[in-house]
Amino acid sequence: MSRIPHPEVDVPRQLPRRGLTRGGRNPRPWRDPGPWGDPKPWRDPRLRSTAALLTSLTALAATSLVAAPAVAEGAAGPCALRRTTAHHSEGLDTWNPAYPRPVRTLNAVMVFLSFPDSPPATTPEELAADHFPATSQFFDRASYGKFELRPDPRREWVQMPRGSREYDIKRDWNAQRRAAYLRDALAAADPHVDFSRYDVVYFVADPDAPGVDSDATKVVNFDRPMRADGTEIRRIVTVFERHPPDRNVLAHETGHVFDLPDLYHRPTDGKGDWDTHVGDWDLMGSQFGLAPDLFGWHKWKLGWLEPQQVRCVAAGAERLTLEPLGSPAVRGALGGTRLAVVRTGRDTAIALEARGAAGNDHATCTEGVLVYEVRGGTASGGGPIKVLDAHPESESCWGDSVYPQLADAPVRVGETFSVPDEDVRVEVEARTASGAWTVTVAVD
Repeated sequence: MSRIPHPEVDVPRQLPRRGLTRGGRNPRPWRDPGPWGDPKPWRDPRLRSTAALLTSLTALAATSLVAAPAVAEGAAGPCALRRTTAHHSEGLDTWNPAYPRPVRTLNAVMVFLSFPDSPPATTPEELAADHFPATSQFFDRASYGKFELRPDPRREWVQMPRGSREYDIKRDWNAQRRAAYLRDALAAADPHVDFSRYDVVYFVADPDAPGVDSDATKVVNFDRPMRADGTEIRRIVTVFERHPPDRNVLAHETGHVFDLPDLYHRPTDGKGDWDTHVGDWDLMGSQFGLAPDLFGWHKWKLGWLEPQQVRCVAAGAERLTLEPLGSPAVRGALGGTRLAVVRTGRDTAIALEARGAAGNDHATCTEGVLVYEVRGGTASGGGPIKVLDAHPESESCWGDSVYPQLADAPVRVGETFSVPDEDVRVEVEARTASGAWTVTVAVD
C-alpha cells in the first residue's frame, strides 16, 4: 500500500473535432471569461502582495476551469477570503460554477472497463463494494446530512478497444496515451450510459489487467470539455485501484470534483515527506489520515456550515464555544459555532476548529483546538492550508499517523498558543460536559 498521493492532471484537447459523442454537437472551446470583480481592498498593514503567490509544483493550474463566472454568496461575511484564479482557490466569497456544488443529491456513474488482453477476475459488483457505500457515508457525515452522493455502479464490463499494455498506464502518464485512454473509454461506454443523468463520472479499470498501475488513479481535468448525450464532461475520476483499494481514495478524488485542492506537499524529486502541510487533519492532505474529516474551512466553502456557525473574530478578545467539527448535527437544530476565523490579509486568514474522536475523525489519537492558516491565492499542491503546530517540540501517534510531527498539533485545555508572525493568541479554557471547547481568541 503506497501512501504517495495522486495529483490531478490536466489534459489538452482529448477528442477530434468530429467527436465521439452520442447526444450533442462538437464542443466549442471553453474560454477564460476573464477575472471577476475585485472586492474592496483589504487595508491591513500585513497585506501580502498577490505578486508573491506560490506556483503549484504539480502542474495543476487549469485556468480555464478556475476562472469561471462568479456565483455570488452574499452571506459569506467579512472573513470570507475572495476566490482567486489559483487552481482550486481556497477563497470562498463566490462559488466556481465549473464545479458541481455538493449541497444537494448528486448522481455518480461508475463505469467498469475491461481489456481484450485480460478477462476480468472480479465482478463490477465486487469493485463497486470497494468504494460504496463507504464514500457516500464519508460525505454524509462530513456534510451533516446536507449532501448525498448517489452512486449508480453499472453491472456490466465495458470492453476497451485495445489491450491494457497499449495505453502505457502509469503514475506520470504520457498525455497522448492518457487522452487516447479517455477517448476510447468514453466511446466504449457511450452506447451503454446516458451521461446526461450524472454529475460525477468514475471510470474504473479492471485491477487485474496486466497494464493497469494503481498509482495512476486521479482526477483528469479537460481544458475543453468532453461531450456525450448533450452534456459537457469537464473532469473524470480515473480509478486504477487494486482490489481492495487504498483507504478513502475515492473520497479524496471526489473532493477535487467539488473544487477542493490537494493539501499535501509534493517534494520536487518525489522523495521525502508529503504530509508536512496538514498531516492527518484533512482528507485532501492524506486519505490515510487518522482524522480525515474535511477542515471547517472546506465545509464552509462547500456550503455545509451555515453563516451562523462561522465566527469572524476582529480586534480585541472574544470568548466563544466551539462545537466539535465531527459531531453530527442535532436533528432540527442549526448547531453552535464550528469554525472561528481571524482575517489577517486580503488573501490570508487564521482558522480555528475543535477536533475530537467523532464522525470521520473517530480514529484520531489527539483532541483539541486545531489552528491553521488559509491562503486563498495559493494553488492546489502549493500549500493553500498549513496546520500550525501548538507543540512543535513533540510528536505523537508513531506507527499510525501519516506525519507524527503534526499529530499533536491541537491546543489542549489549559494551554495558550500564539500564532507565529501574527498578533493572534488562542487560549483553550475548558471543555464542557457536552464536549464543546471554551476558547478565548485575542487579536492585538
